[in-house]
Amino acid sequence: MKTVGISTEYIKLDQFLKLADCVPTGGMAKALLQEEAVKVNGEPEDRRGRKLYPGDTVDVEGCGVFQVAKQ
Repeated sequence: MKTVGISTEYIKLDQFLKLADCVPTGGMAKALLQEEAVKVNGEPEDRRGRKLYPGDTVDVEGCGVFQVAKQ
């Protein structure tokens, strides 16, 4: 599991996918979410605006498992 640090209270899922280098653009993040290839805390997630907080885990098919951490 890789750790991705954020300096704010939360980060939106589409921004997180770019920060974690899983997708290069927001449009690709949208497509990835439509394919149901992302799980947040073990549950499938398709909302780009889902707020992630430190302690949340994100499993991205083909990219890896990440944990959100406070910087």
